[in-house]
Parts: sequence; structure tokens; C-alpha cells
Amino acid sequence: MHSIRLISFGYLHLPTGPDHSPIPPAADRTEDVRDRLRDPAAARNILDLDGLNPRVQDIVLKTPGARELLTNLTDYANLPAGPRRIAIGCAGGKHRAAGLTKLLARELRACGRQVDVDHLHVHLPRVLKATNTGASA
Repeated sequence: MHSIRLISFGYLHLPTGPDHSPIPPAADRTEDVRDRLRDPAAARNILDLDGLNPRVQDIVLKTPGARELLTNLTDYANLPAGPRRIAIGCAGGKHRAAGLTKLLARELRACGRQVDVDHLHVHLPRVLKATNTGASA
């Protein structure tokens, strides 16, 4: 089975197209978690952490719907003619997207998959500006 590339990103850091909508990274599947998963940055004790930190990953995983989404993405990635690239985005790319991407990489590696991970925006400062959906980093 081929290797898979996982990409985490923040919609607020993306270039925009002519219609002013963000242009996500090229992928076979792009998962927008801004409305699906609660922003863990609301927990004040993790504001200075990012999704690469196990504490943040634990909070993301305990968010309602996160385990189901992780299972769905794992199943999708393991399809016989499955994807080569999956992109996961949240508002700033620092907490939800990076944490879920890290968790997905762990799941896929446990299934014996070769996984490459790119966290495009995890190291950028937390975005405080609200998005159209009202979510923040």
C-alpha cells in the first residue's frame, strides 16, 4: 500500500482565491473541523500549547464527535485504493487540526501505514480574529 501524507492547516492563514474564499492545500479529502469540533483553546491551561502536545491531543480526542471522525478518517485512509493526501483544517491550524492530524498519523502507523505529516501553521501565533463560523484558533 502506498504512503499517505497528512496535512494540518489553518483557514485563517491560507491564501484566498478571486472570490475571497481560502484555498486549502491540495488533497484527496479536506476535512474542515471548525464547526465539527469545539475549540480546545477555550481551555486556558493549554493556550500556550499546540496540537503536537499530548495534553492538547487528549482534549481534542475528548471533544464530542472527535473519536467518530478519527475512525472515519482512518477507515477512509485504509481503503484499498485509498487517498494519498488528507488535509485537516481548523481556524488557525494550531490546536484542533494539528492535534487530530497527529492522532490520525498515530492510528495509521499502528495499522502499518507509511505516513508523512506536514503541519503548515501549527507554529504560527494563535489567531484571535473570528471567522465566519465564529471559531478561533
